Amino acid sequence: MMKIAVQTGGPEERLGVDATYRLVKEAGFDAVDANIDHLVSGRDLHDRKIPEIFLTGSDKECAERFLPWKEAAEKYGIDNYQAHAPFPSYVYDENSEEYNDQILTMLRRMIMGCDVMNCRNLIIHPFFLGYEQQLDPEKEWEINVDRYSRLIPEAKKYGVTINLENMFMAKRGKIYAACCSDITTACRYVDTLNGIAGGKQFGFCLDTGHLLLVGLDVKNAMIELGDRITAFHVHDNDGAHDQHLAPYMGVLDWNRFVEGLKAIGYNKTMSFETFNIWNVMDEEIAPKMMKFIAECGRTFARRAEA
Repeated sequence: MMKIAVQTGGPEERLGVDATYRLVKEAGFDAVDANIDHLVSGRDLHDRKIPEIFLTGSDKECAERFLPWKEAAEKYGIDNYQAHAPFPSYVYDENSEEYNDQILTMLRRMIMGCDVMNCRNLIIHPFFLGYEQQLDPEKEWEINVDRYSRLIPEAKKYGVTINLENMFMAKRGKIYAACCSDITTACRYVDTLNGIAGGKQFGFCLDTGHLLLVGLDVKNAMIELGDRITAFHVHDNDGAHDQHLAPYMGVLDWNRFVEGLKAIGYNKTMSFETFNIWNVMDEEIAPKMMKFIAECGRTFARRAEA
């Protein structure tokens, strides 16, 4: 039977890791998407301030940073099904080559951290740039295949599946397609990288909100990806902004989502990425919304499995 998960981000910033896992359990979830991206913020990555421990620290020192998620999962009987690596994964300027190698070093430590947490799926955003600096398709392909390939030894060592994700970019209020938003190309990435790895070391985290932003049908995307889907970021939005809302708070066609689950026989974990309910709702109501999200997941799973 399909398990239902939710990201730890949202309540985690307010309540801490332990209380978040307790809340997740009480809300009716089986598992989480652990936001270990909190260990290195996007701002720090842009400002080139990766904590030294993730560059030169010992494995033991690094492992200690992941213990809060490991211990909370064990305490409350929650599965650390997937985790989200820090992002962005790639930056660019005339002096960026050495720094991008440091980002790879940091990502290797995140793969190790997943093993510490008994987490077998890590979402690592593709290596791409924004609208102003966007790479041409051939260069983007070359960079992604190269950099993901360089993570294969750690993924194999620690038994972690690296998940790519469909992305978008924005300019003047307009949303544009970005790396892996084209589903055919996304399939090609996963297949090419697994060919290099010599096995299923790569999967795909399908982000429903990002699909909606670039105007792609969720069922058709799921059918094309098929069993390449090993994780989900399930959330809703108004079709124009990456709002990370609960189902039915936006315009996604949830019947098509359920039909997609059924069509591919998805039986892994369905994880919600709905942190923004903690920003748009009263903190007394947000925990009740967590229960609503869990119930949505149960309903979707039941209908897909019928």
